[in-house]
Amino acid sequence: MKMTNTDHYDDSVVIPSIRRNVQLDIFGSDSLIALEPADPHVRFDCPDLDLSDYDLAIVSMSGGKDSIAGLCRLLEMGYPKEKIELWHNHVDGDPLNDDIFFDWNFMYSYNKKLAEAFGIPLYCSWLNKGLRGEMLKHNSIPHPHSFETPAGIIELGRETCKPGTRRKFPQQSGSLSTRWCSSSLKVDPAKRALTNQDRFLGQRILFITGERRAESSPRAKMSQLAPHAVDTERKSKNPKKPRYIDSWRNVLHLTEEDVWQILSDWRITPPVPYRLGWGRSSCKLCIFSSDRVLATINEYWPEKILEVADYEDQFGVTIARSGKNVFERATSTTPFIIDDEEALQQSFRKEYTLPIFVPDDKIWTLPKGAFSTESSGAI
Repeated sequence: MKMTNTDHYDDSVVIPSIRRNVQLDIFGSDSLIALEPADPHVRFDCPDLDLSDYDLAIVSMSGGKDSIAGLCRLLEMGYPKEKIELWHNHVDGDPLNDDIFFDWNFMYSYNKKLAEAFGIPLYCSWLNKGLRGEMLKHNSIPHPHSFETPAGIIELGRETCKPGTRRKFPQQSGSLSTRWCSSSLKVDPAKRALTNQDRFLGQRILFITGERRAESSPRAKMSQLAPHAVDTERKSKNPKKPRYIDSWRNVLHLTEEDVWQILSDWRITPPVPYRLGWGRSSCKLCIFSSDRVLATINEYWPEKILEVADYEDQFGVTIARSGKNVFERATSTTPFIIDDEEALQQSFRKEYTLPIFVPDDKIWTLPKGAFSTESSGAI
């Protein structure tokens, strides 16, 4: 189904004002909050929560270890899986019709298989034409947002937006207007999925994401529980669209060792990127990738480096803020030696065919990328 003007106030006033006034991340709330926040609804430390207060829990599922651990923690606390949804932001656009550019070939299929294995529904959201379409925008309005719902796919046009031009890659930055891949491809589609479904009205929703304080100094300052950016019940006495949505980073306090222990306890097969040597399960071509990660991509998937190099030439702007082009970076060091042939072969396929859970007759093994210091995802 297609909708172009639904919840116009939320889409044209609430969400843009949030983006103007605060740097947001995929969590959907303030990135940096004081250690002793004045707001009684904000808690800097909140490793545990009374889940009986919530009608639905939405887990933002990247397919990486931290979001998987967040799901497992939720289930370990006894929250019924019948009241859980997994949401995945597909960065390359429509997973069935748009070409894969930045992400791993198998990521959409992997998240589908993961959801099926847990018996939990998965709903995806995306910016039409994905990262490539947004990057190539030239004096044109943004592409529509689309998201899956229990009733089907909803597409929301953006005809009221002003024309704009990108013509360059997103850049490494804490600002989501500069690192626009996170805001345009993940945050915004997910927020519109929240603000354009009446099934959330009058409900108490818990929105869970997988940031951890140990990952970076900015994340160390994050609050663990806060009203979501599109919550309306704490912002108005009589909201026209009553939405009670709490954001909870339920693995924020955990170490990487804690996270791997959860995956081991649940016998979840480590996701493919970690098995290949990546320390994060982010996009294959993440703008935060180290030179060694780029060298590895050049070794095993050279067509991706060629693609990036071609756009660098077109734009006159490199993917790195240093000004070094992708070839210079990819040939400046040695690649990972990938000896996990099963994971390597999966990386070339769109259909995920490996087991989600380690079979009973096999030993769970820590992947090669665990505890890696090589940058391969946003901080």
